[in-house]
Amino acid sequence: MKDFAFGRENFILIAIAVVFIIIGFVLMSGGGASDDVSFNPEIFSKRRIVVAPIVTVLGFALVVVGILKKPKDTHVVDNVKDKA
Repeated sequence: MKDFAFGRENFILIAIAVVFIIIGFVLMSGGGASDDVSFNPEIFSKRRIVVAPIVTVLGFALVVVGILKKPKDTHVVDNVKDKA
């Protein structure tokens, strides 16, 4: 098996984070006026100005955790034995 910088858990965390980011941006979308003249107050809903940014920031934070998390190495090679 090749040595990858990330383990399986890292890729899973990053994939979950990407899903969170996508969900956050989807929650932010919509609420525009249908005729380009009238004002739609739905753009100021709690979903768009509170929930969606929180979900998106959590996604970005989870990406950082996924990158920084040290992968569990099951194939530890003892360098002391190799040098002897």
